[in-house]
Amino acid sequence: MSFKRFKVLTFDVVGTLIDFETGILDAFRSIGGPAAAKLTDDDIFAPYLAGREKFPGRSSQVMRDVYLYVAHELGLTATDGAADAFQASVLQWPAFDDSAEALDRLRRRFRLVAMTNADRVAFTAYAHTLGWPFHDSVTVDEAQFPKPDPRFFSYNLGRQSAFGFRQDEILHVAQSQYHDIGVARSLGYSVCWIQRRMNQEGFGGSPHPGEVTEPDFHFATLGELADAVERE
Repeated sequence: MSFKRFKVLTFDVVGTLIDFETGILDAFRSIGGPAAAKLTDDDIFAPYLAGREKFPGRSSQVMRDVYLYVAHELGLTATDGAADAFQASVLQWPAFDDSAEALDRLRRRFRLVAMTNADRVAFTAYAHTLGWPFHDSVTVDEAQFPKPDPRFFSYNLGRQSAFGFRQDEILHVAQSQYHDIGVARSLGYSVCWIQRRMNQEGFGGSPHPGEVTEPDFHFATLGELADAVERE
């Protein structure tokens, strides 16, 4: 498949462009006290995923509750101060090293649209971290339904069609098989899987998808996607 058919790249943000796993692990280990130092990544991710399912609201508000849930599960420091510090850290999650530069290159050819389960407050922080690369954005606030709900994709398709773009001109770019790749493929989108955890076991801080969907394009980094576009 050629990249020439696409005019719009839609992006998952957290996990694809923003390294939320590093942000989560660093915060728990710096805030959680001595017990946190003994935990593996998966020791932290398992209760984190359970906590996020229990508190599925706006990430700029509910992550202190997620922290307290995990802290009680793992015997970490469970004070209000620790929970507040974890909540604040969510807005400071780092970008992957290649994200900003690759987005800048891709922006020269495509319309870039963010499609994120982050709320508008959190997304604004991430867009700033990435250097404001997007032509348009849809957050969970506007869509009202978080991915993998197909209604999120329907909302964005309606929005992009108002600008004159068809579904077959959109390539959806994402890391999460669970939130993005599987549902986008089922809805008829072309998909590009940025497998940030390539050569690592498991799905880390993302839910298990049940089965892995075969993408149209598959890269380990966003930089590799930008390289492939430029080669073509």
